[in-house]
Amino acid sequence: MNPQNKILLSPPHMSGREMLYIEQAFAQNWIAPVGPNIDNFEKELAKYIGSKHAAALNSGTAALHLALILLNVKQNDIVLCQSLTFAASANPIVYQGATPVFIDSEKRAGIFARTHWKML
Repeated sequence: MNPQNKILLSPPHMSGREMLYIEQAFAQNWIAPVGPNIDNFEKELAKYIGSKHAAALNSGTAALHLALILLNVKQNDIVLCQSLTFAASANPIVYQGATPVFIDSEKRAGIFARTHWKML
């Protein structure tokens, strides 16, 4: 395959200042899990969205897991999950002991979801 024809799952978007922040984190020994750059990002994000707090997480999976915890999703709950996904989207549901039910926006695919839902 020609490398120019690849469709990347998550292509990075670099604005040009990333190396500055990377060098700063290394120089100040703030590699993981936190540091002033993350603290400042959370503060600026909270201010921008008009919230008292914001949390930067390391992945979408972690964000979904935190959202489910905050929503008090627990064992035996049913959580609808997009069928066009990968395991990382459903894993947080399972972490909470809940049951993922995969749904699709296509009418024909919805028949499976409704049938599966009735079986639960």
